[in-house]
Amino acid sequence: MKPPSDHHDHGGHHGHGDRHGARQPERFDPARAALLDDPARFKYLPPAEVLRLLDPPPDATAIDFGAGTGTYAIQIARARPDVRVIALDEQPEMLARIRSRPEAALANLEPAGPDRLPDLAGRADRVLALNVLHELGDEALHALAALPAADGFVLVIDWNAAVERPVGPPRGHTYNQSEALARLEAAGFSAEPLAPAQYHYVIRARPRKTAAARSGAS
Repeated sequence: MKPPSDHHDHGGHHGHGDRHGARQPERFDPARAALLDDPARFKYLPPAEVLRLLDPPPDATAIDFGAGTGTYAIQIARARPDVRVIALDEQPEMLARIRSRPEAALANLEPAGPDRLPDLAGRADRVLALNVLHELGDEALHALAALPAADGFVLVIDWNAAVERPVGPPRGHTYNQSEALARLEAAGFSAEPLAPAQYHYVIRARPRKTAAARSGAS
């Protein structure tokens, strides 16, 4: 039986139509966006744990890459009012849904489309890529790699194909941790696996150019 879909978001998240390299064959249908607002998701992936792993420094800029309806971006912005949280998504329907949510009316939360990518390149202290790696095409992955600042990193949390689960996309549409590490390394990241969550692998990834700069400065 195919498990019910419970994606964080789906799509290229970058403004390009190219999906070459994506494991997930199609984008998430915005008509099903209510799935992304289900608070039951917090039971197996608590926002407080995501924020602990993200660990943004004071007054940081954090980007939720493929924010969907903003469920986790809102929680992060609420918990850390000193952090500028940019909820980035390529689908206008998702951005409209974020803006329509009363709880998203936070001074430090900013919905943004892919047209902002050039301005944001190299400026993110932290980037959250939650449930999106399996559906990112190669172009989107390179766009993701361009975002972190010299001391920044991407926190990749995605459905683990090695784990049986009652939620999320089909296992054949996702990566196991080893596959995810290999794809990130091939895309120019230095990737470090962290302790997994219940249904997800967790990886801290730094673009090699920023990892090298960080190493040279230490």
